[in-house]
Amino acid sequence: MSAYQTVVVGTDGSDSSFNAVDKAAAVAADSGATLVIACAYYPASRSDVEKAQDVLRDEAYQVVGSAPAEDTLLTARDRAARAGAAKIETVPVRGEPVESLRKVVKDHSADLLVVGNRGLNTLTGRILGSVPSEVARKSGVDVLIVHTT
Repeated sequence: MSAYQTVVVGTDGSDSSFNAVDKAAAVAADSGATLVIACAYYPASRSDVEKAQDVLRDEAYQVVGSAPAEDTLLTARDRAARAGAAKIETVPVRGEPVESLRKVVKDHSADLLVVGNRGLNTLTGRILGSVPSEVARKSGVDVLIVHTT
């Protein structure tokens, strides 16, 4: 198997997703690949975000407004650089996570997608689907699901 050329990793700003960024950065560094860090978001007011976080509690990591996406990407970029990735791009993507990640993979001709396992073994994930399971089924490229929880 040849080394990966472009690695995409998704982050939502949660600690577990930053663990996936660390792993993706290490894989990209080992392969000499470009690391593309993506953050899906829907623009939301601070008030809307706070209301949603009150309702969602443990699942609140899924609620991100447009400014936090930029902050999330800056933090992820810094972590990736510390983990050894040399070529790093960041991409905020307006939309839901699975389709956003698929779009980034396609737009960057990526050959590896890295996501954390958060939501994979939750009741909500089993009923409604989770980002890791959905991208594994739909991405069309190798998927590394990092144990982050």
